[in-house]
Amino acid sequence: MSNSKMKKVFALLLMATLMIQMPVNAQDAATTDAAATEATTAAPADTAVAATTDETLTEVVEEASFTQVMKQQFIEGDPIWMAPVLFCLIFGLAIVIERLLYLTFSITNNKKMLEEVEEVLNKDGIEAAQAVVFNQRGPVASMIYQGLGQHKEGMDMVDKSIVAVGSVENGKLERNITWIALFIALAPMLGFLGTVVGMIQAFDAIEAAGDISPSLVAGGIKVALLTTVFGLIVAMILQVFYNLLVSMIDGIVNKMEDAAITFLDIMVEYDKKIKK
Repeated sequence: MSNSKMKKVFALLLMATLMIQMPVNAQDAATTDAAATEATTAAPADTAVAATTDETLTEVVEEASFTQVMKQQFIEGDPIWMAPVLFCLIFGLAIVIERLLYLTFSITNNKKMLEEVEEVLNKDGIEAAQAVVFNQRGPVASMIYQGLGQHKEGMDMVDKSIVAVGSVENGKLERNITWIALFIALAPMLGFLGTVVGMIQAFDAIEAAGDISPSLVAGGIKVALLTTVFGLIVAMILQVFYNLLVSMIDGIVNKMEDAAITFLDIMVEYDKKIKK
């Protein structure tokens, strides 16, 4: 075989080999591209799932820390100053609960009571009317009972007895309210005192170290400011309840005054009736 024919044969074989390899390479490239596409598509999905999981865990951790952050910060403060602030909160809330119960039980349906007293008084007399209010609770019942008992002494004594009993009942309504006001003023004062003392201690530590270290200063100031924060929180909580109690007392006192006026009118009409 001549050299030219040999070259043609090798050329044909080379072309055939190239024709066979090209589809295989193209298929491999397509497979590789598809795999890369799937990997690219799956990666964001996995990333999204991981991000969602991380966000869920972060939310759980944030919720847990939110419920415990106040306790943790309270523990980190100086117990010497945080304990008195805590006592102010505990004793203040104890008085608030006692006052809320007392004032709630002091609220009665005065209109219904006065109507029943007037009906029984005109029908059966003083003793029967006293029996109606004897087992009733509240300051208005005490005023009416005392007023009925002084009817024999005249209307002036009825009026004076109502005023006297009203003053006593008003004092009972306001009992221990001043202690709440004291705790409202005392809690932030203790917090400020703890802050000032903590700042002094922080500056003493700086002076002893001879250098202003950020960690040293930040730690001392943080502990110092925590007492002020909790003192203000305690004062705000007690202030809300204090205003609520004062509002309830004012409402009860106004109802007592209205009931006293109505009762005096009833007694005047009854006095005129028995004198005829």
